[in-house]
Amino acid sequence: MIRHIVFFTAKNKAHVEQMIDGLSVLTAIPHARRLEVARNRKTDQLGNDVDVIVYGEFDSEVDLTAYKEHALYQESIKRVRPLRELRIAADYEVSVERVISTSGTG
Repeated sequence: MIRHIVFFTAKNKAHVEQMIDGLSVLTAIPHARRLEVARNRKTDQLGNDVDVIVYGEFDSEVDLTAYKEHALYQESIKRVRPLRELRIAADYEVSVERVISTSGTG
């Protein structure tokens, strides 16, 4: 499984809701196992620069690529790029067995 996490900052904080609306079209793309778009709660003691987060889970690299090539992904870029200051993305692979075996530990 691949986790895809993207952090956004807004050029103007008044446009955060517009960014969320523009990113929410991504949830209609069928290639993700899970996809969430959320506003940062900004409760971290060290840094709260990020305004919006996109979190996705994909079964394979093929699914992640298909997601990024989908027309709604391009529509989201068109709507959000003019509003954002910074975009930081990270993709990492995780085994399902590892997620299951560590999910109950604290």
